[in-house]
Amino acid sequence: MKSNRPLAIAALLAAIFVAPNLVPSTALAAEEAVVQAKAGWYHKLVDAAFVAQHAILPKPEGVQIVDSRPTTRKYDPGHIPTALNIPDSQFDKLLDQLPTDKNTLLIFYCDGTECMLSHNSAFRAEKLGYTNIRVYAEGYPDWLKHGNIGAVSVPYIKKLLDEKAPLTLIDSRPKERKFDKGHIPGAISIPDLQFDKLVDRLPGDKASPLYFYCEGLSCRLSSDSAAKAVKLGYSTVKVVPEGYPAWEKLYGPGPTADSAAAPAQPTIQAGKESGTISVASFEKIYKEAPASVHLIDVREPAEVAGGTFKGAVNYPINTLEKRIDELPADKPIVFFCGAGGRSGEAHDMAKLYRPALKTYFLDADIKWGKDGSYSIAEKK
Repeated sequence: MKSNRPLAIAALLAAIFVAPNLVPSTALAAEEAVVQAKAGWYHKLVDAAFVAQHAILPKPEGVQIVDSRPTTRKYDPGHIPTALNIPDSQFDKLLDQLPTDKNTLLIFYCDGTECMLSHNSAFRAEKLGYTNIRVYAEGYPDWLKHGNIGAVSVPYIKKLLDEKAPLTLIDSRPKERKFDKGHIPGAISIPDLQFDKLVDRLPGDKASPLYFYCEGLSCRLSSDSAAKAVKLGYSTVKVVPEGYPAWEKLYGPGPTADSAAAPAQPTIQAGKESGTISVASFEKIYKEAPASVHLIDVREPAEVAGGTFKGAVNYPINTLEKRIDELPADKPIVFFCGAGGRSGEAHDMAKLYRPALKTYFLDADIKWGKDGSYSIAEKK
């Protein structure tokens, strides 16, 4: 019986030299789609593992992930971190948001294998001359399915805050150098470097929604803290990649440590009659926060010379109609006189000619001394 050993050796040698040409490299394997392509799909597909290499902070150069879904309904409440939103329906209008370098790696995605938006956008980008295009066909649902952390937009955070939705918003930046100088309203400071020491600031309920942000797409502190929260067992964790810079650009500077520490100003409490401010409320404001209102004395100059409230401006009632446009609009106005008659008339006049103004009047008996002292009694 002949030996088969020479044939076995030949087969082994063939496997060694031929196999490398048959098996894709590691880099190419990462781009292999795990789902069967469908008719009309773009021809270069990638999976979650490939996308995860690029959906990191700081945002890598030379790559742009593009979310082709509608903005408010889909992108704002959840998207892949660092993704730019160019809805396919608005693709032609938002071309200026695409990278100028046509060799940039573009990764389009939408809402799963039944969604054609990302494929449509990919074909459009190809016609524009982009040469390095991929489509993540399984899209955002698959991204979450693989345990990756999702992102939300700054406008979505604003919406949640306006609706007073239950959430914990965490600023992962250094406290004194960043948070204290301005942060998103309602945020708490848990610097990433002190996360383990300050973890007791997080809610006890592990299902509570947590949103982490820092200094924009160049900052990884928020994503690092979010990952730590997931390891602790929190199940509803999102990042806000554009962070505080985007909030400041869209909505202006947030509160600072100084403003947060400032005592709340007393609010105006209405009196018995329509348009009046109660005496108790007026006195509290006058003593604790006089700069929060405009005080306007509508008596004659000779009366004012005998004494008035400190900081008050004199608009005699018989000149008010001609000077109505001079009334300031940046703060509430409190009109007053000595007995409530003329101040009430001033309030009515302001409401007639400038209804947008916030005006009140003191319906009270008031007497002043030249030394600044006064006595005030509300009308019965």
